[in-house]
Amino acid sequence: MKTIQVKASGCYTVSIGPNLLATLGQQVAPLVSGRKALILSDQRVWALWGAAVSSSLASAGFHVEHLVFSPGENTKNIENFNRILNFLAEKQFHRQDPIIALGGGVIGDLAGFAAACYMRGIPYIQVPTSLLAMVDSSVGGKTAINLEAGKNLCGAFHQPAAVLCDTNTLDSLPEEILRDGCAEIIKYSILYDPTLFAHLEEMGSNFDREAVIARCVEWKRNAVEEDEFDNGSRRLLNLGHTFGHALEAESDYRLSHGQAVSIGTAIIVRAAVKMGHCPEEAGMRILSLLEKFHLPTKTDLPAEAIFFRAMGDKKAAGSKIHLVVPEAIGNCRMVPLEGPQLLEFLKVGL
Repeated sequence: MKTIQVKASGCYTVSIGPNLLATLGQQVAPLVSGRKALILSDQRVWALWGAAVSSSLASAGFHVEHLVFSPGENTKNIENFNRILNFLAEKQFHRQDPIIALGGGVIGDLAGFAAACYMRGIPYIQVPTSLLAMVDSSVGGKTAINLEAGKNLCGAFHQPAAVLCDTNTLDSLPEEILRDGCAEIIKYSILYDPTLFAHLEEMGSNFDREAVIARCVEWKRNAVEEDEFDNGSRRLLNLGHTFGHALEAESDYRLSHGQAVSIGTAIIVRAAVKMGHCPEEAGMRILSLLEKFHLPTKTDLPAEAIFFRAMGDKKAAGSKIHLVVPEAIGNCRMVPLEGPQLLEFLKVGL
């Protein structure tokens, strides 16, 4: 097992390894004084892991409740958020009673936002069961729900009390869901880590899961500790996400997050090469790596629709968006673009 400490407004440990669900209750009990726990999950994950998590918490002395939702990005809505808050109130949960987020990024975001708001903040534990959630969304305290206008437009920063990444849960994932996580892993390698990039080029999907997850979490930890509230260097983590979030919303979430981020990254890379920001060799290596992992790199959605969604994203600052552009593998920078410049960049990259 690997452990990584995160020191932000809340300090916590990220644990990565096999068989962690069985010890969940033992690890949560010392972190909170309450003895009620609400597990939030989706139907697929609950069927696989709900009994084990419930049993572990009950063995540690918790009275366990649960709410189960439909899988998919559309679950992150105001109605389900309201359902959770009312359930917590009806069951008389108090400030030290934790929420357990058992699932992927959707459940983690929804659970974290409910925990941030109920009684002005209660503890929550991230128990990510998808590769994408393990390497990215479970760490760093970003929580949110979606609005009709776009993804993650309503949320809060609220750090978890702990993150437990049980790598056994990855064995149950469909191949396309694993690939979603690979898009985020590739993102980290482009941003920070040429050695990781080369490892992925060499190994493909046979990469060392525990080591690679830990490496990505370390990069995420560094970004969070340097810029917890996303006002500066942490925004580099948005590589591929400006257009990715727009693609997700415009497709009504038929595109998964990983697919959309892959396409968004490819758009930026193609434009960066053509506009002289990135050497052609580096750009071709990035596009080839995305394709090696069977991730999409193109879309039929029109540029104007993607642009409209992107300008409504939470990352916009007035009329400008800071687009993360690769200059080399392991070196990216933020480029501030006005609306017309962003549209031109998008069209070149498409």
